[in-house]
Amino acid sequence: QVQLVESGGGLVQAGGSLRLSCAASGSIFSINTMGWYRQAPGKQRELVAAITSGGTTNYADSVKGRFTISRDNAKNTVFLQMDSLKPEDTAVYYCTVEGMLSYSGRPTFRSWGQGTQVTVSS
Repeated sequence: QVQLVESGGGLVQAGGSLRLSCAASGSIFSINTMGWYRQAPGKQRELVAAITSGGTTNYADSVKGRFTISRDNAKNTVFLQMDSLKPEDTAVYYCTVEGMLSYSGRPTFRSWGQGTQVTVSS
């Protein structure tokens, strides 16, 4: 029903930058919250950042001041600009999108991307 395609992960040295993108497609009527989670080996998945349709953002304390989430509503795309990366940012990053489908009754949905690896070397 809704597909998410992520891109932009990779290997970077500490202090470097990466920009993640996630494009949603399918039977979408509207999108509310878009966000990014991450999961490091042996750890639980955690929220990194989220942004509402109105532009309100929320960040994990560990990334405040270093990461910036943004979205392009016309393209159903969410971005995560990651600056001043640290080795502890190494994880698989997943985007997630919540909204309503274009089917009768406007059922809600929440979809996840396939994940993209971010590795920060020291």
